[in-house]
Amino acid sequence: MTTPVTDLYPSRGATEVSVPRQDPVVWGAPGTPGPIPVADLQAYERDGFLAMDELIGPDEVARYRRELERLVADPGIRADERAIVEPKSREIRSVFEVHRISEVFAELVRDERVVGRARQILGSDVYVHQSRINVKPGFGASGFYWHSDFETWHAEDGLPHMRTVSVSIALTDNHDTNGGLMIMPGSHRTFLGCAGATPEDNYRRSLRMQEAGTPSDEALTALADRYGIRLFTGRAGSATWFDCNCMHGSGDNITPFPRSNVFIVFNSVENAALEPFAAPVRRPEFIGARDFTPVR
Repeated sequence: MTTPVTDLYPSRGATEVSVPRQDPVVWGAPGTPGPIPVADLQAYERDGFLAMDELIGPDEVARYRRELERLVADPGIRADERAIVEPKSREIRSVFEVHRISEVFAELVRDERVVGRARQILGSDVYVHQSRINVKPGFGASGFYWHSDFETWHAEDGLPHMRTVSVSIALTDNHDTNGGLMIMPGSHRTFLGCAGATPEDNYRRSLRMQEAGTPSDEALTALADRYGIRLFTGRAGSATWFDCNCMHGSGDNITPFPRSNVFIVFNSVENAALEPFAAPVRRPEFIGARDFTPVR
């Protein structure tokens, strides 16, 4: 007989709810060796994110950007379900599961500068819950509305706990004008359960324009008043690590300057996905992995 799993973070009900975080932010034991200095780990625990001026060097940036451009230009990739296109321009917006499509990005996932930091934060071996390249070309590429990734990963993928970390690595310069990442510092301490049931096959719509799982204007205003908003800028090669429950988003890019990044989500092997907590069926595995093999 299967033991029922307690839902610590109810969402997608009749009303919006606010729940204090029930999980640690940094899961590793204090003093555990790793690439992140103690002071930076403490800042990550406090703010929910850690920004780095340079995670990868210029030569590496050039290599990964060439690979991004190759994938985006490949007709076979465009025809694949893992490629998401802009509703208006029909240009590629994202390509998912890039660590399986591309050995070049698979190498990045296995890079100790990347996976080592994830292990240190999560206190265990990790697997890739999701990976993708985001392409935000100039002159009108649409943004990503405010949301908590964990709300979706919990409701639609079945992640039981907040033991997941994302890293966004810039492959182009991030200006304060070209649709950069915005995070509300400290918002990872509060779980916002969104109102409204999850539509069937919601992922087909949400990957282009998210509707289900988005907070109300009133809730967002309250969070912004309490925590403020931080906009991340930096040169190509910079990176932002952020907790799965950070309230974050990005604006449209109406400048001539593209903003592209590679986005990797690491989940603890001790937090493997269960059945969805608030959706009729699981999302496809290229969005929410069901292969929990540790990254080596």
